[in-house]
Amino acid sequence: MTATTDAKATNIVWHDGSFTRKEREDILGRKGFTLWFTGLSASGKSTLATALEQHLVAHGVSAYRLDGDNIRFGLNKNLGFSDQDRTENIRRISEVAKLFADSTTIAITSFISPFKADRAVARELHNAAGIPFIEVYADVPIEVAEQRDPKGLYKKAREGVIKDFTGISSPYEAPEAPELHIRTDLVSVEEGVRNIVAYLEKRELLTLSKGLKRESDGKSDVASKTVKA
Repeated sequence: MTATTDAKATNIVWHDGSFTRKEREDILGRKGFTLWFTGLSASGKSTLATALEQHLVAHGVSAYRLDGDNIRFGLNKNLGFSDQDRTENIRRISEVAKLFADSTTIAITSFISPFKADRAVARELHNAAGIPFIEVYADVPIEVAEQRDPKGLYKKAREGVIKDFTGISSPYEAPEAPELHIRTDLVSVEEGVRNIVAYLEKRELLTLSKGLKRESDGKSDVASKTVKA
C-alpha cells in the first residue's frame, strides 16, 4: 500500500475554538511542545522516551509518548515500509504530535524517522503553528545497535528476511543540528533524562521543583540507573 499527501477534502473551513493557545497555557499553567526522538532501531530512543514520560508524569506534568511500533497497530496500520509509506507515517504522526502539543501536553515521539526531509516537514509544521519542536538524536554506532538487537530485526535484515530495513538495506540520514544529541551507549537512561530536563528548563519550557528523586520515598522516577538506553 502506498500513501499520498495530496489533499482530497473539499468544502471544509477551519473552526477556531474558544481559547487561543496562550490563553489555554495560562489557564492550565503549562506549555505544550514536541520532543522528537529519532535514531536507528535499537538506538535506545524508545527506552529514553519511556523513561522521560515516566519522570514527567510522576512530577505532575502532562506528557504522552507516541511510539513508532504502537502507532502501526492503529492509526498507521495501513502503511508499510517503502520510502513513500515511511514519509506518510511521519506526516501523520507530525500532525498528531502537533495536536497534543497545541493542547498544552508534551508530545514525546519515538520514531526512526530516517529521512531528513520528513523530519524537516515535522519541524516546519510546528514552527508554522508557533509550537516548539525539539529534535533528540538517540545516537549509537550501528555495531552496538546490532549487538543489542532486542527484536532480532538486524539478524533478519542481514539474512534478507526483512527488506527495506533502516541502517542495513535502507538509509538513515542522521540529524545535522539536533537540539539534543545523546550517545546512548555512553550515558545511562537516568543521565539522558537529566540532560533533556535540564535543556527544557534552560529554555523555560519546563519547571520541575524536584530533582530525579521523589520527595516522598526517595526512589528514582526513572526505571534504571545502570542499563544503557
